[in-house]
Amino acid sequence: QVQLVESGGGLVQAGGSLRLSCATSGSDFSFNDMGWYRQAQGKQRELVAAMTESGSTNYADSVKGRFTISRDNAKNTVYLQMNSLKPEDTAVYYCHAERRFMWSVADYWGQGTQVTVSS
Repeated sequence: QVQLVESGGGLVQAGGSLRLSCATSGSDFSFNDMGWYRQAQGKQRELVAAMTESGSTNYADSVKGRFTISRDNAKNTVYLQMNSLKPEDTAVYYCHAERRFMWSVADYWGQGTQVTVSS
């Protein structure tokens, strides 16, 4: 069974930095896309950043220039470096991985890690 486990969340002051990590286990295949979503209280889950296996990236406009996604394909691990954090970045951050098979697509999610940015 594929599992994604996030780490690195916590409480930080505005302007500070955090680095999230997402380790995967239970898969004997690599993931096509890996990324991060977040969900603030009372809001819908939104894409923060994603990266394809070949290294193409996609960022939410609100985090461009402040967040950097990276991945280690050999370890099936994805990271999110978050700099210049703002109170509006406060949310539960979820790791996501997608694998496209011949006839189906499988999505995997972590349990989430809380990021709180104080003003």
